[in-house]
Amino acid sequence: MNAAFHHIGVACRDLDSETSRFAALGYEQEGTDFTDPIQGVSGRFLVGGGPRLELLVPLSTEGCLAPWLKTGAKLYHLAYMTPDFDGEILRLRGQGAKTVVQPVPAVAFGGRRITFLMLPNMMLVELISET
Repeated sequence: MNAAFHHIGVACRDLDSETSRFAALGYEQEGTDFTDPIQGVSGRFLVGGGPRLELLVPLSTEGCLAPWLKTGAKLYHLAYMTPDFDGEILRLRGQGAKTVVQPVPAVAFGGRRITFLMLPNMMLVELISET
């Protein structure tokens, strides 16, 4: 894989409440909060004693996070940054991954493209374009 691990996506209902829970594990906010109307989420990155976390709250009750929040699932995607965005998409599709979200610009990454793919083992992966 021509990509580097970037973060774990965490679905939540309240950024401040979730941040305080992760503070108990040594996490603190990295950068400023963001709102991405294309993805239908607001978010915040946390860094600490473990991998970087991306806390995400939905902008509406029927948004992309609804299935995870309904079941109580928190950790829902692994994200990787890649210099070969299109090539990594093709490689993962060649291994049976299905595109869940087509490539779109993302506010959290300065307009760089992201996409979400579901692996055959039902793990959701986000790819982030390095450029």
